[in-house]
Amino acid sequence: MKKLKQKWYGMWRSNPPSLILLLLGLFVAFVMAIPVLYVAARSITAGGERWMRLLDDRIPQLLWNTVSLAAAVTFMAIFLGVSLAWILTRTDIPGKKIWQWLLVVPLVIPPYVGAVTYIIVFGRSGWLRDLWIGDYPFDIYTFGGTFFVLSMFTYPYVYLLVRAALKKMNRSYEEAAYSLGMSAWETFWKVNLPLMRPAIGAGAILVALYVMSDFGAVSMLRYVTFTAAIYFQRAGFDTASAAVLSLVLILMTVILLRFESWSRRKNRYYQTGSSYKKPDTIPLGKLKPLALFYVSLVFFISVVLPISVLIYWSRIGLVTGALDMRFIGFALNSLKVSGLAAFLCMAFSIPIIYLKSRYPAYLTSFIDRLAYAGYALPGVIVALGFVFIFNNHIPALYGTFYVVAIAFVVRFLPQAMQSGESSLNQISPKIDEAARSLGYSSWGVIFKVILPNMLPGVFAGGALVFVNSIKELPVTLMLRPPGFDTLAIRVYFEASEAVYHLAAPAALLIILVSIIPLKYMVSKY
Repeated sequence: MKKLKQKWYGMWRSNPPSLILLLLGLFVAFVMAIPVLYVAARSITAGGERWMRLLDDRIPQLLWNTVSLAAAVTFMAIFLGVSLAWILTRTDIPGKKIWQWLLVVPLVIPPYVGAVTYIIVFGRSGWLRDLWIGDYPFDIYTFGGTFFVLSMFTYPYVYLLVRAALKKMNRSYEEAAYSLGMSAWETFWKVNLPLMRPAIGAGAILVALYVMSDFGAVSMLRYVTFTAAIYFQRAGFDTASAAVLSLVLILMTVILLRFESWSRRKNRYYQTGSSYKKPDTIPLGKLKPLALFYVSLVFFISVVLPISVLIYWSRIGLVTGALDMRFIGFALNSLKVSGLAAFLCMAFSIPIIYLKSRYPAYLTSFIDRLAYAGYALPGVIVALGFVFIFNNHIPALYGTFYVVAIAFVVRFLPQAMQSGESSLNQISPKIDEAARSLGYSSWGVIFKVILPNMLPGVFAGGALVFVNSIKELPVTLMLRPPGFDTLAIRVYFEASEAVYHLAAPAALLIILVSIIPLKYMVSKY
């Protein structure tokens, strides 16, 4: 017993956390691990025959659809993100400060909403078809259409991170390259691009993970990837096949993350100069109109066009009485479940990040990693795990909006953790020691000393969770109780039935609410 106690204190460097605090952290970690544990267990018991049938008939095609789409969208997002970031940070393009904000707006437009607007414009019965003379050449219900839609709404992931890297880049390295006789193009490839590599890699991973996990846009555009197949298998009550497909998708995600981590270790570049020099502004000269046209075109396609379509149909919806008590009920449902998810994420994030920061050990590191597990999982997989657990073991909660809120916590808790952790890192551990010397318990230190100083970061993280919860589609679609429709659900169903005057007001409201944290995100990056 004495040796066990010594090991316990040794693991925490003679400063163990409160048992209640540690148990709370372990409980949160267990909840976050539910989807992975369920998928692993259910797929193992699926049987060899089902595995072989899926491997022969289903998985190869889904693998090709998903990987090719993710690769193509990621490549396009890198091209758009890097080129736009370069133009808006390093050149003298007119209105660059305004453009830097405007080009982030596609992030707040859910791709399934964007897909609806592009179907209205480019679809077989769309506006462009009415104006076209002769055979209509566009078919948005193809790989190309899905690639186009997802590219337009994911490039800001790369753009934001690359813009931040370019703003911090030291001019000294470029001056050294020019002194060696390199041209501007050679300097970009041999100096700037390697220094942007971490930012490009991080943005590319975000885009690829998003495409692999997207359900709304691919479902609207009838392009079947793993997420859509998992949802339809679950809808057909074939949970074993859904679990097998989910396990394959999880393995793909793990491989992607490991590959990115390996490539980052193999290619490391550092800025070691002690004095920072702000990068020079490159005059565009005769290319200025072309650059302005390029930036304007991307903004028009990704922001102006979809929002204009939504405003047009929302006006029709207003005239026909779409904003009735039924619509208000959808909005209140969205606010209720998203608000609860945001509150739970703020509450659960505090003990985990406090344990990680103040009590570093293998156990707290394990809890922290499990807390991030749900962020890399598609919503359909999270929902699949929760359907099984709550339906079979906690039936009192199954079929209530509380299950939807808890699933949102699994999906978005890392966003609250990242924001809260950045605030906690600015608070010196000596403040904790001083509070304990005055007789405060561990919980007293958290609630009376640490939390008041963390609140801005905690609330910012809660706002991000709230916005993402309002937009989340597959989790709500699979877990919502009967009759509990949210704005995202109504957009999906109304748009699927081409009742656009009812879908547009809900979609527009989602976008307006999502703009709230935009300033925070842009200032952060």
